[in-house]
Amino acid sequence: MSIEINNESAIPVDEAALQRLAAFALDTMHVHADAELAIVLVDEGAMEALHVQWMDEPGPTDVLSFPMDELRPGTEDAQTPAGLLGDIVLCPQVAQGQAETAGHSTLDELLLLTAHGVLHLLGFDHAEPHEEKEMFGIQRDILIGFAMQERRRP
Repeated sequence: MSIEINNESAIPVDEAALQRLAAFALDTMHVHADAELAIVLVDEGAMEALHVQWMDEPGPTDVLSFPMDELRPGTEDAQTPAGLLGDIVLCPQVAQGQAETAGHSTLDELLLLTAHGVLHLLGFDHAEPHEEKEMFGIQRDILIGFAMQERRRP
């Protein structure tokens, strides 16, 4: 799996942890091993510009997802085809504030946002209550599974 991470923000981030989480999420969703994903971390100004341009909403946001080949989750018997999954854009400054409010680390918030972004790239949404329940349930399962895997790392 090709997962490229580019930190253009002023905040140091554990890029390896983000990469491991993204790989875990893609594997969990049975995405082909040759799929490509890019994760970009930007400052609040750059995120606000993207938020206005693509969502027509003011202010910076925490995560934006830009799907490319519109890949969908696979199954154990049939992975997704190989392709360009797309880009996830994260704003560590926004994540930092959300983490403080939630009472966990900025890294934990960025991991959550990465899982959230991966699911959006795979076609999940949370506009309707039943969609939110499904997406957030899968997101929770990915984060729990990843945390268990991380505890077993040497």
